[in-house]
Amino acid sequence: MERYNFQVIEKKWQKFFSKEKLYREKGKKFYCLEMFPYPSGKIHMGHVRNYTIGDVIARFKYLNGYNVLHPMGWDAFGLPAENASKQNNLHPKKWTYQNIKNMKAQLQLLGLSIDWDREIATCDKEYYKHQQEMFIDFYKQGLVSRKETYVNWDPVEKTVLANEQVINGKGWRSNATVERKKLSQWFFNITKFSEELLKDLVDLTGWPEKVRLMQQNWIGKSFGCEINFQIDGRKDFITVFTTRPDTIFGASFIALSTEHPLSKEFLTDKNFQNFKTECGKTFYVFYFIRAFNIKIYFTSQ
Repeated sequence: MERYNFQVIEKKWQKFFSKEKLYREKGKKFYCLEMFPYPSGKIHMGHVRNYTIGDVIARFKYLNGYNVLHPMGWDAFGLPAENASKQNNLHPKKWTYQNIKNMKAQLQLLGLSIDWDREIATCDKEYYKHQQEMFIDFYKQGLVSRKETYVNWDPVEKTVLANEQVINGKGWRSNATVERKKLSQWFFNITKFSEELLKDLVDLTGWPEKVRLMQQNWIGKSFGCEINFQIDGRKDFITVFTTRPDTIFGASFIALSTEHPLSKEFLTDKNFQNFKTECGKTFYVFYFIRAFNIKIYFTSQ
């Protein structure tokens, strides 16, 4: 047997597969989509594992008579592209599309059954114009609003981080101490659909129970009541929501954010000022009223 020349043979069959447009047969349709990779420049073994699993599923369905749709795209928007372009003195567009070209060539060497005719990149105008249209539709339907809120701010990357991206009070990429910052943000009013989402979770019979439970907890519906606590010597109240009103008489203190309106009364206190400054460096911020000897009484209102 002659020595196997993989460079020649694999190129031959890759060209054949691309030309013949395999996996498009008449029959019941099947859609197979893995997560779009971020075009960082090179694929790694995590990519190989992920897309091999998807490829096995796509090929199995094809061999069982399905008309398989197995596309590929690039999750091309993101802060790493901006940071990399600054470091390499390149325009983000040039850097991103060059990375896409490199990673596409690498994935094609794997011989995956991907339909490259349907390739997209989220930074293409032909793609994100549809997202912009959807956003406008959401806005017109009252499903999008804008308001100021406190966020996790990475002072190095100069961007907002999700709670999951804050690890021990530091940014997951920059390792910089995260600060609390008040910014104007857009919000999607998904609470209008919480009941429908919870109801439809029952129909996801093929999903692992732990995944359905995660979704249920993420929707976050809870049953309880609001209880007013009257501040001693004042007419105003602090309203607290609890799912266990039966244990309320065992409460020993109430914790408030350092940005609560009541905190303004202690702005002249140096200890509080220092504490508030320290709290501003982390996401989990509380200011304990008990430390300032404010008496709070339960009221039936």
